[in-house]
Amino acid sequence: QVQLVESGGGLVQPGGSLRLSCAASGSMFSIYGMAWYRQAHGKQRELVAHITSGGSTKYTVSVKGRFTISRDNAKNTVYLQMNSLKPEDTAVYYCNAVVRDSSSGPGTVDDYWGQGTQVTVSS
Repeated sequence: QVQLVESGGGLVQPGGSLRLSCAASGSMFSIYGMAWYRQAHGKQRELVAHITSGGSTKYTVSVKGRFTISRDNAKNTVYLQMNSLKPEDTAVYYCNAVVRDSSSGPGTVDDYWGQGTQVTVSS
C-alpha cells in the first residue's frame, strides 16, 4: 500500500509564498509522473502542474511564472513552490502520483491521491 502525505498549506497574504510537499510512503514502489491539482470551493478540480519522472514540467496558464513544481526522487517527494500568491489561488491542493506498487507481488500501476491541504490567500 502506498500513501501520499501532503504538507505546507496555510494562510498567507496576497503576494506571499508557500511551498507544498507531498511524500510517498511505503515499500517496493516506484513513482512515474506526479502532479498537483486544486479545487476551490464550489469549483471543479483542475490540474495545476505536472512533472514526469524525467523532470519535464507543465503548468496551467494561470500559475505559469509564479509556481514551480519539482521532485526529489531520492525522497519520493514532489514540491510545489508558490510565489506571488493571489486570492484566486485559494483552494484545497491535492497531490497526485502514478505509482507502481510491487509490495504484494508483481507490480501494478495505478493513480494515487493525497489527502489535500488547504491554501488560503487573504489579507
